[in-house]
Amino acid sequence: MKKKVFIDGSEGTTGLRIHERLEGRSDIEILKIDSDKRKDPDEIKKFLNASDISFLCLPDAAAVEAVALCDDPDTVIIDASTAHRTLPGWAYGFPELSAAHRSAIANGKRIAVPGCYASGFIALAYPLISAGIMPADYPVSIFAASGYSGGGKKLIAAYEEDGRDKKFDSARMYAWGQTHKHLKEMKIISGLDAEPLFLPFTTNYHSGMIVQLPLYTRLLKDKKSPEELREVLAAHYANEKFIRVMPLGADVEAGGALFSDACAGWDGMEIFVTGNEDRVVIASRFDNLGKGASGAAIQCMNIVLGADESTGLNI
Repeated sequence: MKKKVFIDGSEGTTGLRIHERLEGRSDIEILKIDSDKRKDPDEIKKFLNASDISFLCLPDAAAVEAVALCDDPDTVIIDASTAHRTLPGWAYGFPELSAAHRSAIANGKRIAVPGCYASGFIALAYPLISAGIMPADYPVSIFAASGYSGGGKKLIAAYEEDGRDKKFDSARMYAWGQTHKHLKEMKIISGLDAEPLFLPFTTNYHSGMIVQLPLYTRLLKDKKSPEELREVLAAHYANEKFIRVMPLGADVEAGGALFSDACAGWDGMEIFVTGNEDRVVIASRFDNLGKGASGAAIQCMNIVLGADESTGLNI
C-alpha cells in the first residue's frame, strides 16, 4: 500500500526540491493541498492527520503550529525548520553520525532535519569529538560559503531579479553578531562546550556549499597528522553511500582550489582533509538543498519506510 505524504510549505525552495525528488515514486502518494488553502489551519490539520508522513518546510513559528495541529500519533513529521533540532523527543536527521542516530530516525515519529551549515560542520566535528581527538572546549572557528538559495525566497529574488543591485556580484558576508540560527545545534549535536565562532557568506551562484573547520594540531587531545585525521573520518563514514571522504591530496589534484558549487544537484557530501603537521583544514562540500535540506529529509523518510536510503535521490 502506498504511503501518503504531505508537504506543508511545498512552494519554498526545500519543499519544491522534495516534491521534485518524490515525483514518479510508486511507493508513495503525495497529498496536494489547494493553493488557496495552503495557509488555512483547518485544511492543514486535515492533511497532516491524513498523511503517514508529513514534511514541514516552514518558518520556525509555523512549524511549531503545524506540529500542534497533528493529532494522529502515527503520523511521522519530518521538520526542515530550526524549531525542533535540539528538543527532547526529536530525532536528529543525520543518520551517518552513529548507529543511535540512525535507529532514532527509523523508530521516531518526530524527526528534525539538520541545518545546511550545521550538517557541514557536524559531519566534521562529531567524529573527532566522539573519538576523543578534538576536545569539547576547542576554540572552534568555521568559515563557510553557500549559494544564495540557502537564504530563501527573498534572497533568491534579490540575486535573480533583472537589473539587480551590483553589490550582489560580490561575496555577501553576514551573521557578524554570532547569533546565526544554526549555532545551537552545532554546539549541542557535535558535543562542544560552547558555540563556535561562525563566519558564513553567500555569493553569486544558486546552490552548493563548502564548510571549513581549521585546526591547530597542537590543541588536539591527541595530535595527529592530516593523514591520520583523514583515516579517522574515513573509518567513521566507512560504507556510507551519502558521505565520501576524499583521498588526501584531492584538493591538489583539483588544482589547489575547491569550488563550492561542484556538488549542486547531488544529494551526498564530500569531505576533504588538507594542511600540514601544525595546521589542518577539514572541509565538507555538498548541496545546501541536497544533503543540507531536501535530500536529507527524503533520506530520513526512506529510513522510516525501510527503503534503500538513496531511493529517489541523486547519489
